[in-house]
Amino acid sequence: MNARDRIGSGPWRNVKGDVIASNVEELHTGNRLTKATAVTEKGEMVSGRGDSVNMHDILTGSMPDGRAAAGAQDTTCGNWTRSGEGSALVGHHDRVGLRDDEPARSSELVAPDARLRHGGAQGHRRRGGLLYCFAAN
Repeated sequence: MNARDRIGSGPWRNVKGDVIASNVEELHTGNRLTKATAVTEKGEMVSGRGDSVNMHDILTGSMPDGRAAAGAQDTTCGNWTRSGEGSALVGHHDRVGLRDDEPARSSELVAPDARLRHGGAQGHRRRGGLLYCFAAN
């Protein structure tokens, strides 16, 4: 299922009350998600690129438009139920990547090969990845 179809119509605010996006289209094209606004449920800043510990990966499983990736490849670790082999598409909450291009600055999908992997020794392994939850009120 597409993420954009199950998260409501907005607006979305962080725990401090800052508006991240006013509607679904803005959430997936021009949201205000940055290192300063992508705070924890306690309002604390999450470390990113350049900090001693980089925790900027957001587990999305989605393409930049909030829709599921096409094809048979699993991009959500079994719809977020698998803890063994698998991988998930990621974005960066601080919008900083290894390159300076639009995908590297994405909060939804850094690049088609940017995945948090677990199990196995295949590909680039990352540890940690945050989930951003959407709650009513």
